Amino acid sequence: MLVCPLALRSDLLAGAKERALTLTWNGKRFDWLNVGYFAAIHAGALLAPFTFSWSALGVFLFLYWLSASVGICLTYHRLLTHRGFRIPKPLEYLFTICGNLASEGGAISWVGMHRMHHTLSDRPGKDLHTPKDGFWWSHLGWIVCTFEFDRREMEARYAPELVADPVHRLLNRIHVLPNILVGLALYAWGGWSFVVWGVFLRLVVVLHGTWFVNSAAHTFGYRTYDTPEGSTNCWWVGLVAWGEGWHNNHHAFQRSARHGHEWWEVDATWALIRGLQALGLATDLHLLPKGAERFRLDRPAESVRALTADLEA
Repeated sequence: MLVCPLALRSDLLAGAKERALTLTWNGKRFDWLNVGYFAAIHAGALLAPFTFSWSALGVFLFLYWLSASVGICLTYHRLLTHRGFRIPKPLEYLFTICGNLASEGGAISWVGMHRMHHTLSDRPGKDLHTPKDGFWWSHLGWIVCTFEFDRREMEARYAPELVADPVHRLLNRIHVLPNILVGLALYAWGGWSFVVWGVFLRLVVVLHGTWFVNSAAHTFGYRTYDTPEGSTNCWWVGLVAWGEGWHNNHHAFQRSARHGHEWWEVDATWALIRGLQALGLATDLHLLPKGAERFRLDRPAESVRALTADLEA
C-alpha cells in the first residue's frame, strides 16, 4: 500500500501537535503562548554582549530599578498586596504602570495570586509556587503552565478592592501596552542596542529576581522567625530583588513595609519608601509590631504564629 508523503507528513505533524498539547509538568499542561513569550525574551537577551554601549547599560539600570523596585517590590507587593503604607492615588496608578513594565501581568492578577500564596504557602499541590513541588517548578514551571482556577473568580476573591477600582481594572487589561510603548521609544532613541538592554535583558533579570523569591528564598538561607512555612532570608536574593530576599522576615510580619530587620539586611525598596515618607508622599507606614523580637527563633519559648492577630490588625 502506497502512502502519500504529504499525508504522512500531515499525520506526523498532527501527532507532534497532539503530544505537545498534552505535555505536562507536575500534572499541569504547558501554556505554549507563555513558553514562547519567555523563550523569546531570553533569546533576545543573548544579543546583549553584541549590542553593548554605556548608554544602553544606563537605560538597563534605570528601567531595572523602575520596573523591579518601584513597580513590583514597592507597588505590586508592599503597597497593593499588603497595604504596608499609603501613597496618593495618582501616584499609585503611575507606579502600577511601572509594575506593568516588569512583564509579570496586571496588578490585580499579581496581587490575587500573591495573596493566595500567603494563604496556602508551601502546601504541595495548593501553593502555586512552592519548592516542595520542585525547585524549578517554583522558579518558573508554574508560570509556563496553565492554571486550574478561573482567573476572574480568583481576582474577585483575593483582590476585591482592586477589582472595584475602575482605573486598576483598566491598567490590568492593558498591562502589556507599557512595555510595547517603551520598546518602540527605545528603538527610536537608541536603536536595537537600547531595545536589547532596556527590554530583553532587563526583563530576564527582573523576572528571575522575582522568581528567585519564590524558589531560592524558600530553599536557601537562614530563618529568623518561626513561621509555619519554609520561607528563608537569602542575602543574594535580597540584593537582586531590591530587598525582597529577606523573605522569612516578610512572611513573619507580612504587612510591614520594611523587610530587612537587621543592619546588614540591605532593603533598597525600604529606603525608597522612606524617601517618599520624607517627601510627605508615603503615609500610614506599618512596621514591626511592638515586642516582635520576642518571636525570633533564638527565643524559642514563643512563636511568631501567635502573632497572627497583630499582623492583620
